[in-house]
Amino acid sequence: MAGLKEKYAKEIAPRLMQERGYKNIMEVPHLDKVVVSIGLGEAITNAKALEGAEHDLPIITGQKPIITRSRRSIANFRLREGMPIGMKVTLRHQRMYDFVDRLVNIVLPRLREFRGVPRNAFDGRGNYTLGFKEQTVFPEIEYDKIDKVRGLEVTIVTTARTDEDGRLLLELLGMPFSKD
Repeated sequence: MAGLKEKYAKEIAPRLMQERGYKNIMEVPHLDKVVVSIGLGEAITNAKALEGAEHDLPIITGQKPIITRSRRSIANFRLREGMPIGMKVTLRHQRMYDFVDRLVNIVLPRLREFRGVPRNAFDGRGNYTLGFKEQTVFPEIEYDKIDKVRGLEVTIVTTARTDEDGRLLLELLGMPFSKD
């Protein structure tokens, strides 16, 4: 089977040009990057929380994560500026296409009672964010080897200018949106 990148170049981009009336191939929306992140609020009190996420993210994405740190202090949460509060991985190029392909064809169909991803999770600029309650939905994660079930967020950043263009691009890439 041809990869998602080839499918985009041969089938999806020409179809988008025809449907949306783009005159130049450079106008056609495409995937820019995919950011996979885990928020670790518990890292404030539990230093081991970072180690668990640092183990899971490379297995899911195939790339080493970076630590995200707080920008400001919040006294009510006992949070100081510069404290580690999460981890993220930014995927680009072939790894990004491989991840989206796995997400659409393997991970999402494995979800219990899956009826499609929500249509309203766009940010107004054609970017889509999808949240998971647990990292075990990814087949690479072995349930016995995780220290704690954590949620994670997948943000698909596109070059689309509107949500409609972004939704059409993701639909053509195989994203199963819900009917409602």
